[in-house]
Amino acid sequence: MKLADLDIIVTAPPAPGWGGRYWILVKVTTDTGITGWGECYAASVGPEAMRAVIKDVFERHMAGENPENIELMFRRVYSSGFTQRPDLTVMGAFSGLEIACWDILGKDRDRPVHALIGGLTNERVRAYTYLYPLPRHSLADFWTSPGMAGEAAADCVARGYTAVKFDPAGPYTLRGGHMPAMSDISQSVAFCAAIRAAVGDKADLLFGTHGQFTTAGAIRLGQAIAPYSPLWYEEPVPPDNVAQMAQVASAVGIPIATGERLTTKAEFAPVLRAGAAAILQPALGRSGGIWETRKIAAMAEVYNAQMAPHLYAGPVEWAANIQFAVSIPNLLMAETIETPFHDALIKGSIRVEDGFIPAPTTAGLGIEVDEELARAHPYTGTGLHLEMQEAPCDYVNGNNFEGGAPAPRDQSV
Repeated sequence: MKLADLDIIVTAPPAPGWGGRYWILVKVTTDTGITGWGECYAASVGPEAMRAVIKDVFERHMAGENPENIELMFRRVYSSGFTQRPDLTVMGAFSGLEIACWDILGKDRDRPVHALIGGLTNERVRAYTYLYPLPRHSLADFWTSPGMAGEAAADCVARGYTAVKFDPAGPYTLRGGHMPAMSDISQSVAFCAAIRAAVGDKADLLFGTHGQFTTAGAIRLGQAIAPYSPLWYEEPVPPDNVAQMAQVASAVGIPIATGERLTTKAEFAPVLRAGAAAILQPALGRSGGIWETRKIAAMAEVYNAQMAPHLYAGPVEWAANIQFAVSIPNLLMAETIETPFHDALIKGSIRVEDGFIPAPTTAGLGIEVDEELARAHPYTGTGLHLEMQEAPCDYVNGNNFEGGAPAPRDQSV
């Protein structure tokens, strides 16, 4: 059996775009006619440029190869261009293709992927979700409303979730780390208070940031929210500032989580060695794929750290996350996004049941992709999957970070 053909589909979820502006799906077919699906997580180039990268990686390093030879193909890609170091875009391309290889192998053997990477360790996966607006909420007002956040959190708990994530702490700006405005600190405290009051001890609070603070700023904010006992403080400083992240961890007393922007064990290992994070959040469509992320989880075991696979993408990466999650002993939880489009794209083949996802039992990734639906929603915009704002922190009028989702008024991107 050899890898023979590649197709790439860039599909856009309907507004408001939970999961990003577009998802890059790859369809790989063998010379024996078995098809595997994968997903390449957000890259730092546009989708058309990413198509070319994915095609090059496949044709240069994978076409004609036995899909069993995951490690060999990884080493080819990792070493490409005489580098042997993490490359965000190239490894993002490989990650989606690698996931497709596992889907092929599982289907060929009529076994779920987790059975091929160590077997079943967890019968179900604890799910968590971002707080998203309820139908009665104003999308424009939701991101700065502690009251609406509390209502959304209560709704999540009523549906069985035991952890909710939110990120009210101000702008995600390309200008680098900043000191949070006092209004951002106050708003963050108000969100924590409202959500804690709404859920009591029925759910953990997951405080999200996106590496936007200076070390001192992250410590100030972390100390302000610490009384509400968040389960984690996510990426308070840029993820490559490992020593500074460790400094924040020691100063705030809240577990630090990081990993959505890191790729391969080479970038996760320094985080563990420095004691910078207790929870790793790899995005399997970027981190090197299922096998490489299994190695990251094994490293984390040595440091008594837990895994919480990240998801701000489509349901194919979600499926890979779940296969990975049920196979490891140091799982904490996994991110999930429940929208009608996510559900329809995989024909309802993954379900959150009372806040948990049962271990898949069907072959491969355990999903059936609605290819016709994916092709019927092509991405036609010019923006990237996610983007930073150029404007700096506003210390006068306050800040509004919209949870990474383009608002309906922003249809051009």
